[in-house]
Amino acid sequence: MNINEARIQWENAAPGWAKWEDVISNGATLITDQMLKMVDATPGNRILDLASGAGSQTLIAAERVSPEGHVVANDISQTMLNHVIQNAKSKGIKNVSTLLGAVQELDIEPDSFDSAICRFALMLFANPGIALSNVRQVLKPNGKMGVIVFSTPEENPFFVKPMQILLRNAGKTPPSGAPGLFSLGVPEILEKLFTESGFVNVEINKQNIHFKLPPAEESLVMIQEAFGAYRAVISDSPEHVQRTAWAEVLDYLKSLETSQGISAPAEVLVASAQKPV
Repeated sequence: MNINEARIQWENAAPGWAKWEDVISNGATLITDQMLKMVDATPGNRILDLASGAGSQTLIAAERVSPEGHVVANDISQTMLNHVIQNAKSKGIKNVSTLLGAVQELDIEPDSFDSAICRFALMLFANPGIALSNVRQVLKPNGKMGVIVFSTPEENPFFVKPMQILLRNAGKTPPSGAPGLFSLGVPEILEKLFTESGFVNVEINKQNIHFKLPPAEESLVMIQEAFGAYRAVISDSPEHVQRTAWAEVLDYLKSLETSQGISAPAEVLVASAQKPV
């Protein structure tokens, strides 16, 4: 997928993602705090948030570095960034600005950020190595990059099974070697990516989390509206194939349902690395 295709996909997904982001991210607060600690985010820092989405982690970072610090939310989708500004305004957070564009397109002064973060996005970049190399350039010496990515498919069944159902009904297979939710889920792969991009002092921690999601019917709508890659898999199939596929996804979601909705376990890698002096 080229940059323009990615921009279109995320512009299409932006309204749904913004609608559901608080629900999706409710299980990620603790690991977001951990990531910010690993990059030494403190009051007065200047932080770059890559692929910010609607910015729930942007606002967490902004509160951590306030009052003198600042967070720049970057995303390929202008609609996503509009939501960042709206959400910051609604919470009275004033130390946030936005920057539109894919990472490889950005024109940022070198050595201008204390740290950078990227939550649940690096594994989806067409070329994460180029992205990290570009980020290294804009970090100050000893500045840190922090990321959160999903680990392996085996440890993340909630995100795997619906995609498998959609792919099977669409008669498709995942492209070999393509970016995807689990493409950076092995610690050795992530560490190699950092070191080949010029970073040192790589630290990687596995963490188990739980996403607390609404009942099955509502969670199905969430997947359809917010998970652009899932919707894209089946969108070019005949309508009857789409209906069958989504009905099967709903059956799977119902199998996870409790009286409190769906509790979806997941495993992630929380990692940081440092720019050399």
